[in-house]
Amino acid sequence: MKQNPLRQRWANGGTVVNGWLHIPNMWSAELMAHAGWDSLTVDLQHGLHSIETAIQMMQAIATTPTVPLARVNWLEPGDIMRLLDAGAFGVICPMINTRAECEAFVGACRYPPQGYRSLGPTRARVVLGADYAQHANAEILTIAMVETKEAMQNLEAIASVDGLDMIFVGTGDLLLSLSGRVGMDTDDPQVDAALDRVAEVCARHNLIAGLFAGSADYAARMVRRGYRFVTVKTDSVLLSEAAQQAVNQTRRGME
Repeated sequence: MKQNPLRQRWANGGTVVNGWLHIPNMWSAELMAHAGWDSLTVDLQHGLHSIETAIQMMQAIATTPTVPLARVNWLEPGDIMRLLDAGAFGVICPMINTRAECEAFVGACRYPPQGYRSLGPTRARVVLGADYAQHANAEILTIAMVETKEAMQNLEAIASVDGLDMIFVGTGDLLLSLSGRVGMDTDDPQVDAALDRVAEVCARHNLIAGLFAGSADYAARMVRRGYRFVTVKTDSVLLSEAAQQAVNQTRRGME
């Protein structure tokens, strides 16, 4: 089986810069993949994808060295297994709030005896290797999202789940849960303390700490605080910002 390049990067002390795909289109996914991201996450929770479109987007990503990941809509084992069978090199699961939920998530990503994933890697064995089933447990990434007050209360228990690779902070939902406010890249003291705690707990449990950032500057700040997987914006945000900038510059030039 092909080795997971993200695991190799972390083993060498590196950090992963991850892109995020909301637009359900192969061409935009291919463009993003050629932009140089270490990995791209096809987001089936807040993105506009169907499972069929997500698979096509992973095929487009495969034209580059960029690693395809997927975020599932919820903790649904069947959806997790299907995306892994389609060739995702790791799964991000939202709203993991308890140890039991984390165990169910990790188990869905692992073949027995480590988990309960069903055997049938239809596309994965073609693009990742004929011996996929023998090595998938060691290569596939399990990424649990911590994004609520309840999850922070259970952080140690979640981090102790055998087979978990990463805790990924959903910064927007965490701010909403802790303060009732909506925003990104916040300096809210509760979120700030939570981010430090996640980094510390991950380091102690030999896990990767990851998060979603609304800007490159914020992502760089978080890397300096111990986060080794940073997502910067989304494809839809990047397109919208670039389009607005072009329109505004053109109109200013016409004045």
